[in-house]
Amino acid sequence: MLKEYDVIVVGGGHAGCEATAAAANSGASVLLVTMNMGTIAQMSCNPAMGGVAKGQIVREIDAMGGYSGIVADKTAIQFRMLNLSKGPAMWSPRVQSDRWLFAQEWRLMLEQTPNVDFWQDTVNNVIVKNGKVEGVITSLGLEIKTKSVVLTAGTFLNGLIHVGDKNFGGGRAGERNSKGITEQLIQLGFDHGRMKTGTPPRVDSRSLDYSKMEEQKGDENPSKFSFTNTKKLEKQKSCYITYTNPTVHEILRSGLDRSPMFSGSIEGTGPRYCPSIEEKIERFSERDRHQIFVEPEGWNTVEIYVNGFSTSLPMDVQMKAIKEIPGFENVKLFRPGYAIEYDYFPPTQLKHTLETKLVENLYFAGQINGTTGYEEAAGQGLMAGLNASLKVQEKEPLILRRDQAYIGVLIDDLITKGTKEPYRMFTSRAEYRILLRQDNADIRLTPLSHAVGLASDERLKAVKFKQNQTENILQMLSESSIEPEIANPYLEKAGTSPIKQKVKLSSIISRPQVSLSDIRNNENFNSFELNSFDDECLQQAEIKIKYDGYIQREKEMADKMNRLEDVIIHKDFDYTKLKSISSEAREKLTKIKPETIGQASRISGVSPADISVLLIHFGR
Repeated sequence: MLKEYDVIVVGGGHAGCEATAAAANSGASVLLVTMNMGTIAQMSCNPAMGGVAKGQIVREIDAMGGYSGIVADKTAIQFRMLNLSKGPAMWSPRVQSDRWLFAQEWRLMLEQTPNVDFWQDTVNNVIVKNGKVEGVITSLGLEIKTKSVVLTAGTFLNGLIHVGDKNFGGGRAGERNSKGITEQLIQLGFDHGRMKTGTPPRVDSRSLDYSKMEEQKGDENPSKFSFTNTKKLEKQKSCYITYTNPTVHEILRSGLDRSPMFSGSIEGTGPRYCPSIEEKIERFSERDRHQIFVEPEGWNTVEIYVNGFSTSLPMDVQMKAIKEIPGFENVKLFRPGYAIEYDYFPPTQLKHTLETKLVENLYFAGQINGTTGYEEAAGQGLMAGLNASLKVQEKEPLILRRDQAYIGVLIDDLITKGTKEPYRMFTSRAEYRILLRQDNADIRLTPLSHAVGLASDERLKAVKFKQNQTENILQMLSESSIEPEIANPYLEKAGTSPIKQKVKLSSIISRPQVSLSDIRNNENFNSFELNSFDDECLQQAEIKIKYDGYIQREKEMADKMNRLEDVIIHKDFDYTKLKSISSEAREKLTKIKPETIGQASRISGVSPADISVLLIHFGR
């Protein structure tokens, strides 16, 4: 009934959508199989994209030619650049999205992508012969042939939803779960586990009293995610902040005996950095309030996402407690919060391409690998879809290093260290975060992506223009001198020391109190014609001047570490032959099977002394 495909993507969430787009745009024929065509790219939890480290991932996806940044820009209702009071390595873009427009835009973009077909059905089995993927079998009994499969099952694998002492099967509220795949993968020899996540109640905006809350507006001059010519926001919707209180906490505690989190009915491990409200009041019992973000779900809907109040407590407890939050006294619920348990497969069973070690041409991406968050899932999906496509075309894979992308850090962390709790990306996980800024993601990644046929010629042309303009600005600033009588009025106002003689303009820019955008807007500096340059290029030049020493130091560290990545370890290497390494290292190395000495050095339990023994063994 259906033709044979190069790639079949199972699941239409954020990982599945990016996998589909990447595989198709890099030349593969793709079939996206999803349980419900109406919920493609649905935002199952909060209606937002980006945030600390997550925003960097979205910009990297866009730089690679993915769709998440474009969709986020087209459907944003508010934009904020977080951490502007800190250095540029910490700047993180975030948008509040219109949930319905987001899913609609994603589907339209996929429908307009050549080489993509769709099929609404459930995949129950993957056809594997002689350790290699050959197709899938759906719940309708269809056998669809393919050269590779990307599994992006989200929370649907044996999903179990909990509200108080009630639980029922489901992959998301109102949708059934998926059965069969976990059991088959276990038979094939895969390790598996259970994780859990949760979501807060959704409420009616018309029943809230916003006069009792703090308004949180978007940026005055909003930026955007995509490096393409998507439009910046001209109008924005506000979010609001309120707080829990001791009365709320007392009501929540009264229901803990009926909470699946504390009664033992939930087996899976939840996200450490996004705990439920009942976990918060127990873990941080000394605090008498917790922040609640009141987030609109779109331009025209009255539905509100109550960020910070994730819970699986019984409905009566949820209702009683939420009414004690300032502004929520007369609240009307649309639906309660709930927790969901689901199957995952420890990601140490994967290669850097996200292909499984046990079954050739089978790829995992998203929550099946133990991650949490749309952005982490989308980044994995893009890389899995791309590498599945490249392998089918008998081309070399694209593997991003830790010094090239947060996506590289994410994947390397997962397959090298594994995870026993839902993995969330933070800037602190990246040792080269000054190199991995959100502003230079296009410079870092678009040439790599273009070389494998994913990023377009137009994207590469835009990157080269940005680089050339930045170099022109740097040259102008290093060659142009400025007199004290021109510079000092601005310098004194900026709170920095005046100059006593003529200096190069670049030396003034290097001061932390001085902003290149302020200088451009100051009429005393009009002769330097900074208005002729693009904003992004001016920002690039300023960062390079201010942080040059740090950038060079990180590059040197990365180059030193990358020399260890050049020492390849054969997948069948027998570590029992090495008597000089510790027994723990021997056990971990045998289990993980690192591909390089560099990867081996990042495995927990493998010491520098163990790495020295490996280097000596390999003649280094």
